[in-house]
Amino acid sequence: MNGDGNGWAAGPGDGRVWGRFGAAGLMLLAGTGADVQVLMQHRAQWTNAGGTWALPGGARDSHESPTEAALREAVEECLIDPDLVEILHAEVTAGPFPADPARPELAGDWTYTTVIARTATGEPLRTHANEESLELRWVRLADLEELPLMPAFASSLTGLRQEVARLSP
Repeated sequence: MNGDGNGWAAGPGDGRVWGRFGAAGLMLLAGTGADVQVLMQHRAQWTNAGGTWALPGGARDSHESPTEAALREAVEECLIDPDLVEILHAEVTAGPFPADPARPELAGDWTYTTVIARTATGEPLRTHANEESLELRWVRLADLEELPLMPAFASSLTGLRQEVARLSP
């Protein structure tokens, strides 16, 4: 059912993470070589980890694969044309985090999947931010650390860069 993934799940320690069925984000690439750019989202203050930069993404619904959820979220948050996106790879970059018996109201087995894709044209796509974004920006992959990154995204960045290099023609 649409929207049934909205809600909290048990995170590491006593934390919680958004997405009852997990979450996913789209690492959309444009350009080649040293000029590869990533579509980044400056998250609105009211969102989880607001004020930081991360990939467009969010909660998975029960009927969605991680790829479907990542693409849906990018369409909702950035108004990109999904026909101009070519999916390359999906990788779990956080979790799984088990259920917490002390907090039975929180879902368990949460994961975050990063879906790596590229624009069909090789060029950055036009975007339009929704209310979940302060700004959308195409940023060189090599320059991402210049932004205040969402901690979970920052911790996965080295592995994601290696995967992007592996997937490059």
